[in-house]
Amino acid sequence: MSLSIAHLGPAGTYAEQAAIAYADWYAKLTQQPTPILCPCPSIAQALQSTATGDTQLSVSPVENSIEGSVSVTLDTVWQLDILQIRQALVLPIQHVLIAKTQHLPSIQAVYSHPQALGQCQTWLKKTLPQATLVPVSSTTDALNYVDEDGSIAAISSERAAQLYQLPVAHRSIQDHPDNCTRFWVISQKGTSHPVRAPEGSPMYTSLAFSLPANVPGALLQPLKIFNDRHINLSRIESRPSKRSLGEYVFYVDAEANLNTAFFQSALDELLAHTEVLKVFGSYPLVQVAGLKEL
Repeated sequence: MSLSIAHLGPAGTYAEQAAIAYADWYAKLTQQPTPILCPCPSIAQALQSTATGDTQLSVSPVENSIEGSVSVTLDTVWQLDILQIRQALVLPIQHVLIAKTQHLPSIQAVYSHPQALGQCQTWLKKTLPQATLVPVSSTTDALNYVDEDGSIAAISSERAAQLYQLPVAHRSIQDHPDNCTRFWVISQKGTSHPVRAPEGSPMYTSLAFSLPANVPGALLQPLKIFNDRHINLSRIESRPSKRSLGEYVFYVDAEANLNTAFFQSALDELLAHTEVLKVFGSYPLVQVAGLKEL
């Protein structure tokens, strides 16, 4: 039976591109049939399908180099304790403007996923100041709104334009040329999936915690635990706990391997200074292009 991988759909999204790259690598590594891709209407539904066992893996975006974190991924992984991160993939993101006109002043609205709109906001303000920006569920869903007279455009991928046979009006419209998105490959805890990274690649451990009290200095002690051990935190941010105003969950990516006594001692100490502590997994990070070389 083929491995099943959930992702934000429909076909043509960047999440699908990351899932395809992982699926091809998995098939080559294991000599098993190419995994089945399962598009879902939302990121939360993709993760939920893996939590319930309807799919074996999910590939979900977690952070963009321009727009920052994808909050729905962080919130859902916090809520679904059964999930575990297996690997991280970095996919270069090249946005294109899709429209049935080359006359840009005639475009009155641009549809896309909120992350894509944010990643192109400077270009949009400069080039299409007259256009209304309309967020939709995915960059591929945006293509449904492209109209015949050219007044409505979409931001999506070159691959999506090809899949749906739509014309590209402008290429590389992201605000920064090195735009990229990090995706997590996620499974249920207790399941086994192959993981490989270039030799010498650092391991990352992602975790999150809430604090026992919202008082001055409450966050200092948890951070001091990492500082005292010289563990680099490549990311730390807060998200509302959704319980009451002013309460937060703190998300941390540490450049360390969970499966070491050194890091386990940090977690043991962290338990004493947190209300809830959840470890999402320890994993390598690989550029999508580099998967072909592994």
